Amino acid sequence: MAEWTMCWLDSGAPGQKRQAVGDNTIEKYERLLRLHVLPALGSLKLQEIDGTHIDKLYRGLQCAPRTARQIHSTLNACLTSAVRVKKLVVNPMQTVATIPSGGESDHGIALDSEQLRMLVLGLKGSSLFPIVSVAAFTGMRRNEVLALRWTDLDVRNKTLKVERSIESTLKYGLRFKGPKTKRSKRTIIIDEELIALLLSVKTRHLRLKAGVSDHAQVDLSLIRLPENALMFPSPPALADGDFETPRHGVTISRDFARAAAKLGFPGLRFHDLRGTHGTLLLNRGVPVHTVALRLGHDPATLLRSYAKKTREADTSAASIIGSISKSILG
Repeated sequence: MAEWTMCWLDSGAPGQKRQAVGDNTIEKYERLLRLHVLPALGSLKLQEIDGTHIDKLYRGLQCAPRTARQIHSTLNACLTSAVRVKKLVVNPMQTVATIPSGGESDHGIALDSEQLRMLVLGLKGSSLFPIVSVAAFTGMRRNEVLALRWTDLDVRNKTLKVERSIESTLKYGLRFKGPKTKRSKRTIIIDEELIALLLSVKTRHLRLKAGVSDHAQVDLSLIRLPENALMFPSPPALADGDFETPRHGVTISRDFARAAAKLGFPGLRFHDLRGTHGTLLLNRGVPVHTVALRLGHDPATLLRSYAKKTREADTSAASIIGSISKSILG
């Protein structure tokens, strides 16, 4: 089993769709297998493993329900691949008595429009302000925002293109990669206020490139940023004139959580901005398929993950049902 898991990981850890996954995902799979599965099953011959071995493994897990579910999914994909290449005749998962449920899904916090206003304006003047604004008003993933280049902004058509993301791996460090899924590669329409904010950030970059102060009178149209210049590059690199080195997403998430807590939103994660964006649109009656396209999501996943409960939705529902009851009972 230990030898097969290494072969599977080396081949890109393909799942049911026979597609290799990203390096960051492979590292996660390797960690789950090494820490939880191989101590119990690694020394067994692949053909000897049956449902009772896996049931015993699951009963002995000392981890969160969500992690247990991830272990199951990873092990199942590994064994399914073994069947596909004829290392196994039958996947022993078919005889497992109980599959970890993963517990109740935690889809995070969804802010209503007033709470979002308080949060975003509370960050005004900080380095997080433009990054959070883009995430909140486009629904983009954190690592999609951090991978944005100035060439992705189309001021005339008022759009932002999502062409890439960043990932951090032990093997390669911080690097760019393609979007998470085919749906993730998309073009998002944005409003004039967000465009103005982004252009103000670009102006600062142009002044830094030109080596002039914020108040110096200079024709910035003569200044050119590098072709791959990022909207939100690493601050230390930017100070040295490097516009192409990305920020670490973990640092952004940590700083955001601290700032949000100070503003009265303890437990709020950066990823909750994406959920908030989707929820607010759904609550205002924007069609599911339109919101899904904007977020780069499958519509079913969207409803499962982002149709969260907010005070605003409750108020709208109460108003609608109130008008119905009044017409009947009044």
